Amino acid sequence: MHREYKVFGVLFIVVFWCLSSCATNKEKVAFAYNEKGIVAQADAYLLEHPVTITAFPAERSAGGPHDYFSEGSYWWPDPENPDGPYIRKDGQRNPDNFDAHKKAFRKMVDRVTTLTAAYEITGEVKYAQQVIRHLQAWFIDPATLMNPNLLYGQAIHGINTGRGIGIIDTIKLIDVALSIRLLAAAGLLEGAQYTTIQQWFSDYGDWLTTHPYGVDERDNNNNHSTWWGAQVAAFGLVTQREDLLAISREQFKKQLNIQLAADGSFPDELARTKPFGYTNYNLEGWTTFCLLASTPEENLWTYQSKNGSLEKAVAFVLPYLEAPATWPYFTALEAELSVQRRDYLVFATWCSKDKKYLDFWQQLPPGKDDYHANLVLWKNSMVNEK
Repeated sequence: MHREYKVFGVLFIVVFWCLSSCATNKEKVAFAYNEKGIVAQADAYLLEHPVTITAFPAERSAGGPHDYFSEGSYWWPDPENPDGPYIRKDGQRNPDNFDAHKKAFRKMVDRVTTLTAAYEITGEVKYAQQVIRHLQAWFIDPATLMNPNLLYGQAIHGINTGRGIGIIDTIKLIDVALSIRLLAAAGLLEGAQYTTIQQWFSDYGDWLTTHPYGVDERDNNNNHSTWWGAQVAAFGLVTQREDLLAISREQFKKQLNIQLAADGSFPDELARTKPFGYTNYNLEGWTTFCLLASTPEENLWTYQSKNGSLEKAVAFVLPYLEAPATWPYFTALEAELSVQRRDYLVFATWCSKDKKYLDFWQQLPPGKDDYHANLVLWKNSMVNEK
């Protein structure tokens, strides 16, 4: 562990300064989340035992039982060479590719996020204790833990055993990092348990920033690079490593200069088969990144790239959230738009001091079964309103 960096108390003040200074308290609590739904779901999760990737052997993986493995979603057998390397069909998911580890990972994130939110809402320690059981299984227990790397993420049959873009599979560890920080601040996660979990995230942060796969992901120059930076920032916070935070801030500025066009769009995302989906996905990453990496001295929302700030990117998409039929980039795989509440509108209000984004968020239809448990963590844990 890098002991020479700032102590936890200092970092807790710095963390998410954008959240705590960019909006009034009324603005920060003005959005709604379904408390009853969150708690009811958490009650169901109390009855479950943690299940990690070690429960799902991956026969096609070049790694071992503790190595996360996934296969590229858009890669298919070649009809002209059935026994040869797979071929890419962008936007078309192959249902036969291995995804058991991905599903187990997503279930863990959902359980950790929901249970932590239920603890925040009710104050009942039983929810926090169940979170810690999941953290123990995934990041501490030698029999069940996941190794802190993605050497075998998004492999392609017949081409490679893993790729840098597989790092996109772990973006939801950001919410897990929020949960860890919340429980540590509450005194419920401490001692060897806490330091061992921190060490796991520190090791993963080192791997992300030094391994060739991590470097490739850093320099993808699209949503992958955005989410790489957001992850590095989150892991820098949970491990109290200013070096990772500094790397993330440099990435923010570099990538906004590369990705943002003069009209506020992200051309690389517009070139995809689902341009609206990828544009929103990238905005989710950018606003998450902004909240994680901003400091009291520098609010990255106001950083001016050669084509403008992050505000310009959000402004580009707002008219199409309001009038989806006017979107000029429909494709065969995205013939109509799915418009619903997106976290980046809430985050934009917290970063900008402008309540219009939150008002817009409230006017949009909620996602199916989305209780916004993650927003409970962002608001209550990181804003530190208590």
